[in-house]
Amino acid sequence: MSSTVNVDKLVFRFAGIFVLASLALAHFHHPYWLWFTTFVGVNLLQASFTGFCPLATILSKLGVKPGVAFRCGSDL
Repeated sequence: MSSTVNVDKLVFRFAGIFVLASLALAHFHHPYWLWFTTFVGVNLLQASFTGFCPLATILSKLGVKPGVAFRCGSDL
């Protein structure tokens, strides 16, 4: 099992962190934080159809090794 970090793993980690953080903020601070959870979910949904993810594009331009889930501007 390889522990190499690539764009896919980082995108999923960021999404998980953002969802959990916004849920905690909604619980402890204000329910409007659930809109951020909604934004993350909608972005993940559109990425599953289009293959385009803004974070994946940014990470790719920063030199993170590509994965197989996102195109990151290159044709597969």
